[in-house]
Amino acid sequence: ATGVTRSVSDFCQHAFAHAGLDYRDFVCIDERYMRPAEVDTLRGDASKARGKLNWQPTVTFDELVTMMVDSDLELARRERILCDAGHDVPSSIVQ
Repeated sequence: ATGVTRSVSDFCQHAFAHAGLDYRDFVCIDERYMRPAEVDTLRGDASKARGKLNWQPTVTFDELVTMMVDSDLELARRERILCDAGHDVPSSIVQ
């Protein structure tokens, strides 16, 4: 937790942009799943870890999203290699 508030839209924008895509072409917002109005902001608080463990975040939001997308793209690449070679790839494949 960095104490910086980011939205799901921020996440989508960065993740899809890293893959060379515009998230608005793929993501639809369904108002039925929006949080109730009384939940304005959800933000992690790492002050206890900072104080007791002298911990500081070392990865930025953008770096974390990039690592996540790169991991998923690598997994998709591996699955494609297996499929192209005629192997069955279980839907629950895990690295």
